[in-house]
Amino acid sequence: MRILYVTDLDGTLLNTKDRINPKSLRLLNELIDRGMLFTYATARSLASASVVAEGLKMTMPVIVYNGAFIMDPYTGEILSSLFFTEEEAAFVRRNIEKTQVSPLVYSFLEKVEKVSWNTRQENPGIERYLSLRKGDRRLRPLDGVEGLYDGDIFYYTCIGEKEELMPLYNIMSKDCRFRCTIQQELYRPEYFCEIMPRRATKAEAIQKLKEMWNCDKVVSFGDAINDIPMFEISDECYAVENAVPELKKAATAVVDSNDRDGVAKWLWENAQVIET
Repeated sequence: MRILYVTDLDGTLLNTKDRINPKSLRLLNELIDRGMLFTYATARSLASASVVAEGLKMTMPVIVYNGAFIMDPYTGEILSSLFFTEEEAAFVRRNIEKTQVSPLVYSFLEKVEKVSWNTRQENPGIERYLSLRKGDRRLRPLDGVEGLYDGDIFYYTCIGEKEELMPLYNIMSKDCRFRCTIQQELYRPEYFCEIMPRRATKAEAIQKLKEMWNCDKVVSFGDAINDIPMFEISDECYAVENAVPELKKAATAVVDSNDRDGVAKWLWENAQVIET
């Protein structure tokens, strides 16, 4: 039996400093070297995930942007993708403008990934988000809204106070063409409202990857409410000790916290390896 092991990053594999503990790296890399089929599924981009997962010896494709893409972690080759249709993108734009929130728009312009935003509408949450990505070649600041919605769009992120984001969430979450989530940033006061194509989920992407690699079973790890769909399609699912109560209720069991190497320790004791 081939088992696919999938972990969330933030709050699950990453510690509270947004890095993988040295002990976890050592344990995971040894298991991967011995043939463990292991990957991560994250809301981050590949560029952002690669920084925080530095040192992890990935041998499988990774799932990024909450399932919008399955990508080769080293070459950046896109193995599976989901974009908004022109009609869907236009609908999102109308409602973003109607509710007067300022989005970060993720798209491909001439086959190059870009993150566009209106510099005239930056708030403290957006400023912090950008400050953590200085030098990122995807960043495309614009002086106004012209060009903001250009290209093939696959993801919108709106950052701010919950009260200002709720009107947009209330509209988008009721439309079956989209998947819209709102949650507070880990260890921060601001909220993120994210809008994706309906089928852009970790669960859908995991099922695709499971088929691509001829796996028979999925074991997953998470910490947040948005990991529940991933848990629902897993044969076994484990919440870290610091996870939200709702996820713990959906879990097969609870493992140690992200700061105490919970995922890596469980895998070291239980994971299947395919040694050759």
